[in-house]
Amino acid sequence: MTIGVIGGGAWGTALAQVLASGGTAVRLWAREAEVVDAINERHENTVFLPGIPLSPNVSATQELGDLADADPILVVTPAQHMRAVLRELPGRGQPLILCSKGIEAGSHQFLHHVAAEEVPGSRIAVLSGPTFAHEVASGLPTAVTLAADPIDCANELAGVIARPSFRPYVSSDVVGAEIGGAVKNVLAIACGVVEGAGLGQNARAAVIARGFAEMTRFGVARGARVETLAGLCGLGDLVLTCSSTSSRNYSLGVGLGRGQSAQSLLADRKTVAEGAFTAPVLREAALAAGVDMPVAQAVCALLDGAEVADVVDGLLNRPLREEGV
Repeated sequence: MTIGVIGGGAWGTALAQVLASGGTAVRLWAREAEVVDAINERHENTVFLPGIPLSPNVSATQELGDLADADPILVVTPAQHMRAVLRELPGRGQPLILCSKGIEAGSHQFLHHVAAEEVPGSRIAVLSGPTFAHEVASGLPTAVTLAADPIDCANELAGVIARPSFRPYVSSDVVGAEIGGAVKNVLAIACGVVEGAGLGQNARAAVIARGFAEMTRFGVARGARVETLAGLCGLGDLVLTCSSTSSRNYSLGVGLGRGQSAQSLLADRKTVAEGAFTAPVLREAALAAGVDMPVAQAVCALLDGAEVADVVDGLLNRPLREEGV
């Protein structure tokens, strides 16, 4: 068996490493020649995951065609580029496990809908949950949600990717798994702003709790189950990425909280902070669904250049309301 991974960033490399730990051959596609060369020659992704020795079972390629015989294929490209990459994917309808988190701009489509359009006939699953790449690659214990409909597909794929340190919990709530991963990225930016602006731990806890309420409202409106959002791919991932500078989105928020511009912060990064691209899409999708998401809207305002103090004042001076609403 050969497992394919599309995407040579830190997360794609970490997934390749953990899957290879079971003795399985893993073939990773990366766009960057320097990543491919480093993995094949030095057994290390020196660009995006330096310092982590990779298994010799991991090989890299710049040719998508080299993944034609892989089964399954994990797709770990940035959300806004997934459609274009899948459109070029050769193969025979092998299962796809989508490991990116976001909502497509313009269409407001979830990524499993994008994959279904571009690779019709493939079984599609979504992997989401609290996962820092360097911890996964180092073999530290990790649990994730693996969602597919029907759930038999998730059960089958879980058996393929489960490892002693990497435990998938299956679900049939694909929409819920996607929403949890996408929305938590936006909320992680908000929590980073709290840290960067020195607003205190009380404020961070409030943002997490009220942000989770927003995630739940939006998820239910789009057909997700509350228990999914309260699990690994929602609340679990939210807690992780809202409290650590290892989160790219949280780090972006810290910079915004310190008064730096989004443009300068995003230009100075090798890796993608998906929340910055998801926030405006989420704002539009929430408006279309009639869902109030003030924390997400605040993040959009900050990304657009609003002053932190003005945004915080706007949140604190909203009309009082019942907590469960």
